[in-house]
Amino acid sequence: MTDADDLRRRTAELLAAHPPATTERLEFLRARFDAGLAWVHFPQGLGGLDAPRSLQAVVDGELEAAGAPGNDPGRIGIGLGMAAPTILRFGTDEQKQRFLRPLWTGEEVWCQLFSEPGAGSDLAALATRAVREDGGEAGSGGDWIVDGQKVWTSSAHQARWAILIARTDPGVPKHRGISYFVCDMTDPGVEVRPLRQITGEAEFNEVFLTGVRIPDAHRLGAVGEGWKVAQTTLMNERVAIGGARSPREGGMIGVAAADWRARPELRTHDLHQRLLKLWVEAEVARLTGERLRQQLTKGQPGPEGSGMKLAFARLAQEISGWEVEFLAEDGLTYDDWTMRRPDGVDFTGREAGYRYLRAKGNSIEGGTSEVLLNIVAERVLGLPPEPRTDKDVAWKDLPR
Repeated sequence: MTDADDLRRRTAELLAAHPPATTERLEFLRARFDAGLAWVHFPQGLGGLDAPRSLQAVVDGELEAAGAPGNDPGRIGIGLGMAAPTILRFGTDEQKQRFLRPLWTGEEVWCQLFSEPGAGSDLAALATRAVREDGGEAGSGGDWIVDGQKVWTSSAHQARWAILIARTDPGVPKHRGISYFVCDMTDPGVEVRPLRQITGEAEFNEVFLTGVRIPDAHRLGAVGEGWKVAQTTLMNERVAIGGARSPREGGMIGVAAADWRARPELRTHDLHQRLLKLWVEAEVARLTGERLRQQLTKGQPGPEGSGMKLAFARLAQEISGWEVEFLAEDGLTYDDWTMRRPDGVDFTGREAGYRYLRAKGNSIEGGTSEVLLNIVAERVLGLPPEPRTDKDVAWKDLPR
């Protein structure tokens, strides 16, 4: 059984064989993956050592102290937080060997082709079609031809690969006729267009798929069981968005508290009371996230991650709103409306105006707050589900 001392020994051996000061960054990251120190809870040979997930902090701490390079998780978050756990759970041995190592090292960026113009909150209503070219059975080696449109796709303009869900059987109820694929974003027929946001940036994209050919070997899970596979992705996505580890007074509440301490001339009693309330709520959310991560050491993420993402979105919007009000006219400033395509989101390194505008998307991305409230109510609290009249109706017969 791998323990903390064993991980420290393995990390020391990695550092001795590949000194960070003299080893090229990518070479070091590849060596770290091969040593099983990328995701210690992953299987041996796939970046891990079958160790408890909680011991990852031991490795990370040792490497950080030694000045070792990181894999820039902000740039490759979709691959790390969504694609990797899905591939690990549903992928074939060949798929795991092909995709996990360059995904973790950042050599290949991933994006998520899920939402559509007519299938956002009701994702299972998606209309993008995947049709077997030869009409054969799954596993016969034929290709799938995909046509459709996806929207709100982060990193599509940088991505090599995408996790994609598409309808493969319109004659069954919507949740049962979906299959899950890995799509090569460099293939013919994939067109990426920027979507300019309220911040002026084009962090998201819309993606048009026209006759895109995907080999059956790039399917995850059985044909028609893509919704089951997608649930793993979505649960991990919500944990990745709302459950990131943060120190006390970290993140946006830390920025707001720093503003308060730096600008005593702007303080009022009402703003003070509101800040104290937000500080307490942010600390409760942080500690709840720690508890959730402890639960994750025992298995796959559950619906509790939806609660964390829900809390994150609400707090981000309320804290950024408080900050703009506190800073008065200074809170309304915004540095640059130039159209650009950023590598990621920076909630703490920009001005208050950016945080206020960007936080508006937090209650939409990764599942709308309304959908997450339903998930928490039904799957965490055990309340009766909402009536669903389309549950047993074939997708092709649903009104659109």
